[in-house]
Amino acid sequence: MGPATDLAGMLATAEAWVAEDPDAQTAAELRALITAARAGDPAARESLADAFNGTLEFGTAGLRGRMGPGSNRMNRVVVMRAAAGLARYLRDTGGHSIVIGFDARHHSADFAHDTARIMAGAGIHAMVLPRPLPTPVLAFAIHHVGASAGVMVTASHNPAHDNGYKVYLGDGSQIVPPADHEIAARINAVGAIAEIEFSDDVITLDDSVLDAYVARAVSLVGDGPRTVSCIATALHGVGGDVLRRVVTGAGFDAPVVVAAQQEPDPDFPTVTFPNPEEAGAMDLALELARHGSADIVIANDPDADRCAAAIPHAADWRMLSGDEVGWLLGWWTLERQLRIGEQPHGALAQSIVSSDLLRALANDSGVDYAATLTGFKWISRVPGLVFGYEEALGYCVDPSAVTDKDGITAALLLLELTAHLKATNRTLQDVLDELALRYGVYVTAQVSVRVSDLSLIASAMSRLRHTPPSALAGRTVLRCDDLEEGADGLPPTDGLRFVMDGARIIVRPSGTEPKLKCYLQVVKQVVGDLGATRDEANREMRMLREAIAAELGLD
Repeated sequence: MGPATDLAGMLATAEAWVAEDPDAQTAAELRALITAARAGDPAARESLADAFNGTLEFGTAGLRGRMGPGSNRMNRVVVMRAAAGLARYLRDTGGHSIVIGFDARHHSADFAHDTARIMAGAGIHAMVLPRPLPTPVLAFAIHHVGASAGVMVTASHNPAHDNGYKVYLGDGSQIVPPADHEIAARINAVGAIAEIEFSDDVITLDDSVLDAYVARAVSLVGDGPRTVSCIATALHGVGGDVLRRVVTGAGFDAPVVVAAQQEPDPDFPTVTFPNPEEAGAMDLALELARHGSADIVIANDPDADRCAAAIPHAADWRMLSGDEVGWLLGWWTLERQLRIGEQPHGALAQSIVSSDLLRALANDSGVDYAATLTGFKWISRVPGLVFGYEEALGYCVDPSAVTDKDGITAALLLLELTAHLKATNRTLQDVLDELALRYGVYVTAQVSVRVSDLSLIASAMSRLRHTPPSALAGRTVLRCDDLEEGADGLPPTDGLRFVMDGARIIVRPSGTEPKLKCYLQVVKQVVGDLGATRDEANREMRMLREAIAAELGLD
């Protein structure tokens, strides 16, 4: 259904939608809007216009958006059409089976079971995970059951009113072009809901898949110390119980949990945004840490594919950046190989918006290295991958089993590393200091602007593209790379990279949220005192943040 451009057309489009909506809740919501709009309510008319302002676009991130009635929302009609289009794609490309997972958000189970029944109706062997489980379990299940594809119904760390639909193909990776375009074309060709075939010939998997995931995760940890005290929060998501099983199965004490955030709750009552990156999300966990004697605080996002960490610092605690966790896990990946008598091998990979320190680590150890476009759909495809990360708290520590980011196994290896260091009176901060002395102080930061009007992002990108700054915070811009034209052999993407002496900024629209994001890096070699060098690097970063924020021209 196309966008409605006038009141009569908008009302006709909405009424046609109600007629085929199988969900009583969204149908009733839409009828109320239609009635209010007819009565002249401007807010109702605005809501209707937005709900039918085009169609929620299917891309490499699948679908993600606000729940509600209409073609521009996440609802059962949109999901059914997506499932029917995906089923047609699988049949056309020889796919035979699919495994479907879902989190605990509102309507996630409905979307998952609708998908399964449509797949079965199309002759695709459909398997559904037994209950709300983390995204990494679904990614693991694709390999474990030998499925041709996977779907995970989740909006990850988005606000409570959102939901999403993540698609994986048989290699266990999320889709990339041209598969996204080919699936989208088949979705667009789907007719009325009444014409879609449904079947109840669906298999609900038992706990054996989860048990196998837990066993695989536990197997990652070698012999060594297990004395470490951890505080963990699930941020109202589905990772709490799985993390506990993995941690205790590996021989560590069970984490002390943030009770108010341990059980799944689709309304996320204690946080504004259920994302460990957002200010305030980890306040309850840090407050608990301040009254105990923990060595580390761990947070997973609601679908547990991301992992955040905090460590003791001076008389308080500090959050590690996503890059710092990436450096630690990258270093530990190589160190673990040495500890079992192997020469470092395999490839380290990261997204281009992440810090370049991983490159220095790889080069120093003589292993392969790759920088990819943002997203694990790209990172997971790096040949010989042994560890990959992106600064947005995503880490892949077991790529042969989970071809995606996995916040559960990342947390487990952080605990293993912390225990090894604790046994020799060292800390995670000690390793970070050693890396800084060896490779330089890398300071990273992000400027992120959330907008209500997406056209503001497009206009800001256009302005920067056509009139790029010649200097930022007193640094001459040596080069401006338009990533839309392709750079470093990577596929084209909407982004700009400004390269300066000792600094770098990448600007790109978010792929999952209405945000314009800037990723900043400052690098300074340590001369004299490490603390003084860090202070100077942080001062330069503050100046750079102010400069790019002013350049964006967005509040």
